[in-house]
Amino acid sequence: MSFVQILEFDTKQAGQVDSLITEWRAETSGKNTVKHEVVARNRTRPDHYLAIVEFPSWEDAQRNSKLAETERFAEKMAKLCDGPVKYGDYDVIRDKG
Repeated sequence: MSFVQILEFDTKQAGQVDSLITEWRAETSGKNTVKHEVVARNRTRPDHYLAIVEFPSWEDAQRNSKLAETERFAEKMAKLCDGPVKYGDYDVIRDKG
């Protein structure tokens, strides 16, 4: 069963967040377990974002979280955000295109 993690955050440094994601992807190429990711900006609150990250399974997400690069990413991400990053963990129960 697929698993998604949703990160909800506020930042005025969206370009730096995007660069950080690109950097993490390059550093973890061949190691990360991300299946798909979407980053979206709220239309009425332009400094508010969601990142929806899909993994093949919860276990794959846990392996990904334990990567040293992921820990460094989370630390850097926290510094770029205005307030704490909120995380939500969800089992996918329906996925239709």
